[in-house]
Amino acid sequence: MFETANISIFAGSGGRTFAERMCRYMGKKLGSSEVITFSEGNTFVRVNETVRDRDVFLVQPIGLHSNDEFVEILFWMDAFKRANALSCTLIMPYFGYGKGDKKDEPRVSIRARVCAECMELAGADRFVTMDLHAQQLQGFFKRPMDHLIAMPMLSEIIKRVGTENMVVVSPDAGFAKQARKFADTLGLPIAIGDKTRTDHHENAQVLEVIGNVKGKNCLIVDDFTISGGTLVNLAESLQARGAQEITAMLSHNIISAQGVERINASPIKAVYSTDTVENPNIIGQSKFRTVSVAPMFAETIMRFYNYQSVNSMFSQLPEKVVTAGFNFTGLTLKDGEMVNAPLAD
Repeated sequence: MFETANISIFAGSGGRTFAERMCRYMGKKLGSSEVITFSEGNTFVRVNETVRDRDVFLVQPIGLHSNDEFVEILFWMDAFKRANALSCTLIMPYFGYGKGDKKDEPRVSIRARVCAECMELAGADRFVTMDLHAQQLQGFFKRPMDHLIAMPMLSEIIKRVGTENMVVVSPDAGFAKQARKFADTLGLPIAIGDKTRTDHHENAQVLEVIGNVKGKNCLIVDDFTISGGTLVNLAESLQARGAQEITAMLSHNIISAQGVERINASPIKAVYSTDTVENPNIIGQSKFRTVSVAPMFAETIMRFYNYQSVNSMFSQLPEKVVTAGFNFTGLTLKDGEMVNAPLAD
């Protein structure tokens, strides 16, 4: 039996739904707090209950409003520390600035490192995140980090849909290692796209596909998409090479409204993703299906807090975690397809 009596969970402006799902799984009440944005753009945060000598967990992705969400994290950490919280853990389901992980051209900032240092200086004692853009990003953080992966939950979707005649496709060589792990989990072959990107305008071109996709059902896996350009370009390349049904699967869905339109007009049948970022652009869009990983984060917190192993969070998930993840978003198998059914609450 997990003991969580001394835990307080709070939500930033970008993480309320995710935090509420975590609390439902843990049987806890979400902490009372508020965020005010003044007319000139200043952000004000306030904790409305005592956190003295408590282990505090703040849920806030750095997602669709990266700058505001990042600055808000700094203010929250400062508020908790000044209120004498025993410890402060940042639950950051998505780290948007993770894309800035290197200095690959002159006179640019390594933005991910700057963000990591600022959050630690503000008071974060520990981090829990999912599918960083690059594994080495963990080295930017001096404090402990639990780096979860979406693959165990996402693979449960494909297991229910079926893997017959399917091949896993990586959009580029950079994601091939993660794609191979996905393929090994499902017992499937892999193909790799040869992608090039010439600028920062979120447009990439797939030049070639390495591997046999003719007559195959293709499952494209990636960590995120913004414009949808890579997914659509790769899907068209796969279709031109004789692929049959094409599905995409993402760890995070931060796609733009224009990207949604691009996907809807593409050969892609469905895009599965997690709820690490609450994206209004995909609401009501039939091609987009979401599964919740909030139970994975909640289970990890409880195990960490009670000095228990979190190893199963990286491979075979406990059935209660999978069930809750599907139920929280209404994801269900209907007529051989996974769809998000309307939720009663």
